[in-house]
Amino acid sequence: MEFRSLRKEDDRSRFSCGNGDLDTFFRRFAGQNQFRHQIGVTYVFADASGVAAFVTVAAHSLKLPDGQRGSLPDYQLPVLLIARLGVDAGRSGQGLGKRLLRECCALAVEQSERFGCVGLATDAKADAVEFYRRFGFTPLADPTERGTQLHFLALRHFLAEVKARSPA
Repeated sequence: MEFRSLRKEDDRSRFSCGNGDLDTFFRRFAGQNQFRHQIGVTYVFADASGVAAFVTVAAHSLKLPDGQRGSLPDYQLPVLLIARLGVDAGRSGQGLGKRLLRECCALAVEQSERFGCVGLATDAKADAVEFYRRFGFTPLADPTERGTQLHFLALRHFLAEVKARSPA
């Protein structure tokens, strides 16, 4: 399965993760946001049978609370925002969500080396909060009126995990 950016010719019409908002976004707006407006880039896991999973990312900044800032400055810091993430229902249970997060971490590392990035952020809906927490994301604020909650994963957390898994 190939991880790559969305292409204009990708058939998005058959993708269904079971969440109507995510399905509509991927089918109707992911291409517009990437190709026309340049406000986010959608990456996909795809093979000969089509798109199995997608994640849309965008540049973002946020101010970390004192308890999570560590030695970082007390002002807006660059992060990679995970705007949307979905796995086709027919491909669930294959670890694609976890693989998408690992690819996002790799994108954030690349961003940090090119122009700065301290981590990943996502404005997770209530039903996705546990997914992100399992991978080390921590809440930054109370849930909003829309039922979302901003979560953050420090890049140093990911890099320490990679280093720990690397052979000595």
